[in-house]
Amino acid sequence: MSFIRRSRRGKFTYLAEVESVRVGKKVVQRFIRYIGREEDGKTVLSCSVSEASVEEVKLAGPLMMLHALAEAIGLPDLLGEYAHETLALVYAHCLDYKSLNRMLHWFERTDLNVILNLQDLTERRLVGALEALEKFDAMALQRSIFENTRAFMGLKTRGVVYDVTNTYFHGKRCLLGRLGHDKENRKGYPLIQIGLAVTAEEGIPIFHKTFPGHIHDSRTFVDISNDLMHLGITRGIAVIDRGISSAENTAFLRQKRWHVLCGLKRSPAIEAALGADFSSAELCQLDHRVHVQQTVFYVRAQPFRQGKSRGRLFVCFNQKAALDQREARLDELEAARERLSKGLTIKPELREFFGQDRQLLPKHLAKESRWDGLSFIFTTSTLTPTQAIQAYFDKDVVEKSFQALKGVVRLRPVRHWLSTHVEAHVFICYLACLLLTLLKRKVAPLGLSFQEALNELDGLYRVYLRDPKSGFRLGRMVTLTKKQEQILRAVDKRLLKNCSG
Repeated sequence: MSFIRRSRRGKFTYLAEVESVRVGKKVVQRFIRYIGREEDGKTVLSCSVSEASVEEVKLAGPLMMLHALAEAIGLPDLLGEYAHETLALVYAHCLDYKSLNRMLHWFERTDLNVILNLQDLTERRLVGALEALEKFDAMALQRSIFENTRAFMGLKTRGVVYDVTNTYFHGKRCLLGRLGHDKENRKGYPLIQIGLAVTAEEGIPIFHKTFPGHIHDSRTFVDISNDLMHLGITRGIAVIDRGISSAENTAFLRQKRWHVLCGLKRSPAIEAALGADFSSAELCQLDHRVHVQQTVFYVRAQPFRQGKSRGRLFVCFNQKAALDQREARLDELEAARERLSKGLTIKPELREFFGQDRQLLPKHLAKESRWDGLSFIFTTSTLTPTQAIQAYFDKDVVEKSFQALKGVVRLRPVRHWLSTHVEAHVFICYLACLLLTLLKRKVAPLGLSFQEALNELDGLYRVYLRDPKSGFRLGRMVTLTKKQEQILRAVDKRLLKNCSG
């Protein structure tokens, strides 16, 4: 194998490609070709740059940045034999993933063979990476990843946000995919459920878990909460969406010394607690105002019991949401009345607004409008109304993770059939989401989103030149812009050195 020999002559260091060969009993260096000289740690070709031919231009900037974050949390060491193939898939999901069989074409346009030291990538190796992930203990692996992430980011996990989303399949051969309630109303496709826990303050993914599509959201939480305890995350506050909250989950958390902050659906118990004379107008007082970003809520707290768990109920009123709900209902009723006049059917939930004569019932409309703009939050914690409302309604940290999973990371639709490949695909999307979240935290002080940072570095290429005199091939990064330099420094200042060679 050849290597570069440096020879110091006066103030210059000259470079030559040589190889070790055996001559008799001795190993000597055989000269292959002269390359050029080295100045300030950079290789200077024997010819001028204008004489060198450009052989290839490879995408490098975003990949260098993502790989630096992956190395910072130990992914190359944790992912085993197929770590580099797995990371290639992860980076592709962050940037431009379309399908497994088009991955090789994308790989050829990037500098990943240098960044990952990965040669001769094949579809077989990529499938092997999916199968290798199936052999890991998924929770143990995620536990190690989060411990590294916690150390890297200096996290002090005091709260957890948990939610469930689902995604659909093409095809019906995967046993994990089941028909269930699709939250995006895409009917007729098998689903899987994905539970995701993130840190409440930073929105950094802690771990995920997959469930069959017919499992109700609330039934996933006991599994998740046990896994949180195995991670050493205890006695915090679990922020749970109203689709997942239940008396059983709250009781379980109380038993494990967790506090809960959860949304509740309107129920006879809540209506009874508020009383027959309750009106949202009584909440609209200055002392009850709570700001969450650009939204104003009017909030009142009162004692409440969810099952056997005592706590407080926060009754929240949003005037803008109330107006929007009322207008949306009136639009629906107007269209329903038109259909009834023509003898057509209407939605079952709208029939109760009309009498036998097909006329609108004002009393029923007023009864239902009474609850417009109202939402209900229950907690066993000592959070103030302002703290509780901000923590609950600002829980879009997990929603943004889902948006990254389904949008930027391209989780859906799942096109794999084997259950093991499906779970590996979700795991790769999860890792991509984790890296993007870390990138978001790193570039936030610059006033950039992770997408803006990736877009800014999208023009950072490595150009490969060929010296016509020596035949030597050399890679050179294009000149950094000031903003690119700021981004790389924010992620890892060592990246700037990599760009200088």
